[in-house]
Amino acid sequence: MKFTTPATTNPIDQLKVIGKPTDRIDGPLKTSGTAPYAYEQHAAAPNAAYGYVIGAAVAKGKIASIDTAAAKRAPGVLAIVTYENAGKLEKGKFNTARLLAGPDVQHYHQAVAVVVAETFEQARAAANLVKVEYVKAKGEYDLKKAKASAKLPKKEEKPETRAGDFATGFANAPVKLDANYSTPDQSHAMMEPHATLAVWQGDKLTLWTANQMIAWGRQDMARTLGIPKENVRLVSPYIGGGFGGKLFLRSEALMAALGARAAGRPVKIALQRALMFNNTTHRPATIQRIRIGATREGRITAISHESVSGDLPDGQPETAVQQTRLLYAGANRFTQLKLATLDLPEGNAMRAPGEAPGMMALEIAIDEMAEKLKMDPVTFRIINDTTVDPEERSRKFSQRRFVETMRQGAERFGWKNRNPLPGKVREGRWLIGMGVASAFRNNMNMKSAARVRLEKNGTVTVETDMTDIGTGSYTIIAQTAAEMMGLPLERVNVRLGDSDFPVSAGSGGQWGGNSSTAGVYAACVKLREAVATKLGLDPATAEFVDGSVRAGGKSVALAQAARDGEVTGEDIMEYGDLEKKTQQSTFGAHFVEVAVDAATGEVRVRRMLAVCAAGRILNPKAARSQVIGAMTMGVGAALMEHLVVDKRIGFFVNHDLAGYEVPVHGDIPHQEVIFLDETDPMTSPMKAKGVGELGICGVAAAVANAIYNATGVRVRDYPITLDKLLPKLPAYV
Repeated sequence: MKFTTPATTNPIDQLKVIGKPTDRIDGPLKTSGTAPYAYEQHAAAPNAAYGYVIGAAVAKGKIASIDTAAAKRAPGVLAIVTYENAGKLEKGKFNTARLLAGPDVQHYHQAVAVVVAETFEQARAAANLVKVEYVKAKGEYDLKKAKASAKLPKKEEKPETRAGDFATGFANAPVKLDANYSTPDQSHAMMEPHATLAVWQGDKLTLWTANQMIAWGRQDMARTLGIPKENVRLVSPYIGGGFGGKLFLRSEALMAALGARAAGRPVKIALQRALMFNNTTHRPATIQRIRIGATREGRITAISHESVSGDLPDGQPETAVQQTRLLYAGANRFTQLKLATLDLPEGNAMRAPGEAPGMMALEIAIDEMAEKLKMDPVTFRIINDTTVDPEERSRKFSQRRFVETMRQGAERFGWKNRNPLPGKVREGRWLIGMGVASAFRNNMNMKSAARVRLEKNGTVTVETDMTDIGTGSYTIIAQTAAEMMGLPLERVNVRLGDSDFPVSAGSGGQWGGNSSTAGVYAACVKLREAVATKLGLDPATAEFVDGSVRAGGKSVALAQAARDGEVTGEDIMEYGDLEKKTQQSTFGAHFVEVAVDAATGEVRVRRMLAVCAAGRILNPKAARSQVIGAMTMGVGAALMEHLVVDKRIGFFVNHDLAGYEVPVHGDIPHQEVIFLDETDPMTSPMKAKGVGELGICGVAAAVANAIYNATGVRVRDYPITLDKLLPKLPAYV
């Protein structure tokens, strides 16, 4: 359906409910502990048995033998499933590695078996009795070594882009930068582990699971098991965080399904935390080279960004050059992605894949270039703004207020008080510095459907398989329906995360909010038409206000339309070739102040500000929460997050939350978020864009740039830890 309705006729533009800072309607359930997550669906299967997944003890090789005899005799054991008795399994569309190893092992902690028992403790004890013998094979685990053999990835649509003549433009530029940067492997580290409850009823399978993309998960489970898609139901009403780690079907879901089938009982599995780091996906490490050439006045004339990352065979690269293709002007351009084969666990999407690690490098390089030019880094960014796609100049941005975010952020943060000379501001033993970085993340529209029902009591129920991973989907969907149907929020019920509902955009890529609400808008348009017609009113002129429908001088209570039974509207929002016509992106600016201990190198982040231009903000309260959470993750990326690879054995050593450090409350200072007041009518009838990932893009670089301003120490390899600062700190006096 078309969505370019004029402002005067689009009910969303009334802004009676949409755009208001609204408390999360699922909040009371979550804070009271009554929101049932996947592992807590006790009513669905009161007799559920417990599964315990065994992970491979080698990173690459073959399973020589699996001895389950002792485990089968252990108390409470109901079934043990390995590749030998699992039956034929296909590889899912969205999995790089198979979810059950055998006989080949593709990565460390790849699932090799599941033990099912009456209690969790019995399953765990029996799992320790399973004897697995392996034949090890030589693997590659070092990105630096593998870089030499990296190739252009076959699965990537545009592994290279060119515009103008970069080599000549760079050679002729009077001011140049050529630098290398690296980002480490990182983990999602979400609060809720990967968890699934599997129930078979005949040949039909129901999975209560933690999954961000219901339709994808359903499709992949059916494909893996070789059963019709109609025989699989996925239910994910509440998800305790995902950050991309739950985009796809993972091993615990498959092992729960196999275990339940073998045991003839419902089976629940929560993947133990120590297994999550190597068994599931992670953000892959990158090695990036950035070259920039500019005039002495600061105009970029040539820019190149090359990135190498690693993944399992047939995997995909970390798309770290995406933002460089669009963010700054410059006639001569080159970007390249290369992929090295590594026998580490699968690399895949983690919050803002591509831009998050790419901007960790690019935005340091931009600061380094500004310093070479003796130019303020905010000014340098502003003068290299562009209104068109720098690579395809015929395509304009649907909305681009990047410069405004920079200027407003600089004013609000007090940037004019920053001393541009590094290491010159001190408070006692603390060296003080300010840093800035651009924020950029592409906006993606995903087709999304919903069903909306007007009940006899005058309430409206929305059904869509959209998920809420802690982002506030329940609330903005309720706000959308309330606005469209002229009802207060408490008269709207929202049901999410069930594959029996119409297929939505799902949660990922910061496309969920705008796309899913657009689908609800479309369904509400159909419901409005049906209601008006049933009440004998003109659908084209009918207004839905305060629980009534008004047209032609008549006003009828909305509930009257359902007096003989519920009225339903269902539709899907699609976008055709919209993305080819305009470039849709979100923009922002991050400002950070740090203090660095002159003697120890300890870094404390003292102030943070994000200014975001991301279309209409549907719920400012929830959106702010998303941005400050993303900013917090950015601090983690800058200072601590690092999955350490044992390059001899081929696994992530620090595979728990004791060894893999993430920011805690004590690490995070005052955070301020400003949303520019804007709408983008090209995105959807909601006129919104995504914002949940924009908040992380550029944060780590802003921290790195602030540390440089404080100390004069430039670190190009993340995370910025004490060992990288101490040797270069000025002498402590």
